[in-house]
Amino acid sequence: MAKLTLTLSALYLAGIGLALMVFPLQFGRGAVPVDAAPELLALLRLLGGPFLGIAVLNWLSRDLRPAPPAAVIIANIVGFGAVTANDAWGVMSGEAREAARIFLVVHLLFTLAFVATACAGRRGGS
Repeated sequence: MAKLTLTLSALYLAGIGLALMVFPLQFGRGAVPVDAAPELLALLRLLGGPFLGIAVLNWLSRDLRPAPPAAVIIANIVGFGAVTANDAWGVMSGEAREAARIFLVVHLLFTLAFVATACAGRRGGS
């Protein structure tokens, strides 16, 4: 379970990171104005970097034996959990763009997958 979760999250986070860095206007469609200030675009690109870093961390951790470090799993639970909460707030308040509904489901599934991975690790599985 850990390998699959880390692999899928690494690919997902790499995609988000690259989209923020290379296509910030297109990725932010519906949230970023088409005439966005260069400073906003620079900020979006800046945020893409940590996504790529976490993607690499997850990718490199996926094959560690006997299991990936608990810190990697917990950090992913915190990260995906925080983003899920933000998505839920935006969707429930009506403040988020329509795409947030899809991201809410994706982020919730990643959160649950990392929680399941953590639980499996405590039981001795991986």
